[in-house]
Amino acid sequence: MIKQAIIPLAGLGTRLLPLTSVFAKELLPINGRPGIEYILDECIEAGIKEIIFIISSKKIMIKKYFYSDQLYKKIIKKKNDPRIINEYKKILKYKKKIKFVFQNTPKGTGDAVLKTQKFIKNKYFLMLLPDDLIIKKNCSKAMIKVHQNYNASVMASMKVKKNNVSRWGIYKINKKLNNRNFIIGGVVEKPSERKAPSNNAVIGRYILPRSIFNKIKSLKPKKGKEVHITDAIQLLINDKERFIAHNFEGKYLDCGTMNGYINSSIEIGKL
Repeated sequence: MIKQAIIPLAGLGTRLLPLTSVFAKELLPINGRPGIEYILDECIEAGIKEIIFIISSKKIMIKKYFYSDQLYKKIIKKKNDPRIINEYKKILKYKKKIKFVFQNTPKGTGDAVLKTQKFIKNKYFLMLLPDDLIIKKNCSKAMIKVHQNYNASVMASMKVKKNNVSRWGIYKINKKLNNRNFIIGGVVEKPSERKAPSNNAVIGRYILPRSIFNKIKSLKPKKGKEVHITDAIQLLINDKERFIAHNFEGKYLDCGTMNGYINSSIEIGKL
C-alpha cells in the first residue's frame, strides 16, 4: 500500500511575484484556504498516513503555519470562537501527519526527492507538486488504485497544446492498457515543440519506486544546475521498470502562474 507522500515546497515561486516576495506561495489563499491544504486533503482522503514536506530556510513560514499552537491557545482562551477552535483542530490533524526536510539550495525536483530517502519505508511512495491542483475527483486515490491493479509506478497525465509542451515533462506511449491508462515508452523534461515526442504531459502526481533514489544519485545537474526527476524516471524505464500514465478524471488547475492562481479561486468557489 502507498502510505507515504512527499511534497516539494522549496521553490521560490517567481511566477507569482510580487506576492511571493514576502509570502510562501503554498500558503496563498485559494477561495479562503491556503493552497497547500487542498493537497493535504487529497493525500488524507487517498489513505496517506505520513506526508513529508521539502522546504528551504526561506520557506520556514510553512512550518510555522502548522506550529502556531501558542497563538491559537491564547486566542481560544480569550474568545472561545467556534470557528477558530475548528481551524486549530484542523491544523492539529495536519500536523500529526507532517514531517519536514530541508533543501536549502534549489537543485531541482530530483534533488528534492533525494532529500527524503531516509524517511521512505516502503517500495513505493506518492509525490505531489503543489502548483497542480486537481479538483472534483481525487487523482491520488485513483492513481493508487491503478498502482495496485498493475503493480507499477504511475504518473498523472493529460494532453496539452503543442505550443505549450516546453512547460512540462512530455512522454510517449508504448502501449495502451485501457482508455485512461498507458504504458510509457519514454519521458523528456520540457522539450521544445520540435523535439517533443507527443503532447501528452505529466501532471504533478507521481507514484515512484524507492529504486529511483539510486538513479537520482547517478545524475548530473543539467540546464539551470537542476536535477530533473524525469531524467531519473527515464533511467528506470531504460531498466524495464514499468511506468503507467493515468489520464485523470478531475479538473486541472494551474496555481503556479498569476492567471492560474486567480482562476483557481474562481473555479473552487463554484464547487
